[in-house]
Amino acid sequence: MSRNNDDRLTPTTGATQDASTETPTAALNSATVPESGSPFSFVAPTEYVELPSRGDFYPEGHILNGVETVEIRQMTAKDEDILTSRALLKKGVALDKMINNLLVDKRINPDDMMIGDKNAIIVAARASGYGPEYTTRVTCPNCAEASENTFDLSQVGITEAADGLPGVTREGPYFNIELPQSKVVVKVKMMTGRDEQRFARNNRINKKAGVNNQITLTSQMRNFIVSANGDSTAKNLAYLVDHMPARDSRFLRTMYKAITPNVDMTQTFECPECDYTSELEVPFTTDFFWPDR
Repeated sequence: MSRNNDDRLTPTTGATQDASTETPTAALNSATVPESGSPFSFVAPTEYVELPSRGDFYPEGHILNGVETVEIRQMTAKDEDILTSRALLKKGVALDKMINNLLVDKRINPDDMMIGDKNAIIVAARASGYGPEYTTRVTCPNCAEASENTFDLSQVGITEAADGLPGVTREGPYFNIELPQSKVVVKVKMMTGRDEQRFARNNRINKKAGVNNQITLTSQMRNFIVSANGDSTAKNLAYLVDHMPARDSRFLRTMYKAITPNVDMTQTFECPECDYTSELEVPFTTDFFWPDR
């Protein structure tokens, strides 16, 4: 896999404009323009976030096609209100609402963004809002003891789409993956925020129905498989996913992760109890946006 670990997600903070400087229209929105007459009026600083997709994989005509960075403003107390809204949290759309609020270019819809690009904005917003230090409890995989560990969000990098994988070929914004056992060739797409919402909604429905979480694996594959041997019939794709050999299923999920650009959340973990050291993915917990809780 092609990994760009030296290319850290360190957004460039835009300088706040003073009264004598002309502010570009594109950098302004209703959230950054100060209210007239307020004694505390100021223009919220903005920053540029590098997209893991680098604008690739978006179809022609998409607002993000060929775009490598997006501009966001830094979080405010009103954005924290979004993250604590019970109604939005219950629907699973709180983060999307926050992203939509932070994006300077209001033509961009978080539902149409690739998941990796959304993750980059979430990490950048958290780092600029609360600082790059992220302290949370981690359970040691060696001794099973839980302890506090601090991760540095300024060291989060980017995992680029891998090249030259066996059985994988690129076709525009899609990839064709030949399954090793059944020899079926499946065409997959990059999942977007809309797919993520559908996936989360199905998970909530399954959970309420008491369905085993293993179902989430097939639900995920149904979201990113476009066709199989040229057949895009929903009924046939559902049958393929449900009856796919375990070897093919594991291979497909492994290859899909390898070709999906995303943020690289891997950092070093050192257990204070047993001195065990390993590379772990930074866990997303309730501490992520609420570091003082």
